Amino acid sequence: MLISDSVAKLIEQLLNEGGGELEIRRSELAGRIGCAPSQINYVITSRFTPERGYMIESKRGGGGYIRIVKKQLTKDEYLMHCFYTIGDELDEGAALAILRNLADNNLITPTNAHIAAASVSANALSRVPTEMKKSIRADIFRQLILSFMK
Repeated sequence: MLISDSVAKLIEQLLNEGGGELEIRRSELAGRIGCAPSQINYVITSRFTPERGYMIESKRGGGGYIRIVKKQLTKDEYLMHCFYTIGDELDEGAALAILRNLADNNLITPTNAHIAAASVSANALSRVPTEMKKSIRADIFRQLILSFMK
């Protein structure tokens, strides 16, 4: 098992034990796993993202800590959170991450996730000028999010 997988597994375990909330020092977590604190940062920034349903608060320095909260939202609240976090531009990878998270949490069906992914894919936007793809993808994706609501 990779170090990053071990770190992610431990964080998820601690989150479950803490009822969806965790506050810990990077150095303490790194010591438990046997890795550098920078590896903790990497795992948190790559796997515990808003797109995957997490809020992160971080304080650096001697008394620094990381607070991770798994969001407990209704389906429509979560979809609206996604809607507002999209911004003016969206790349294909971020769209796929959001769809994967929605499907993994049973907020949309796997079929809807597949259709939505195809709708914002590079192939679907192949005739759109490169400089406009991300903004058009964001517009399409926001409409898809609205269509997933009750």
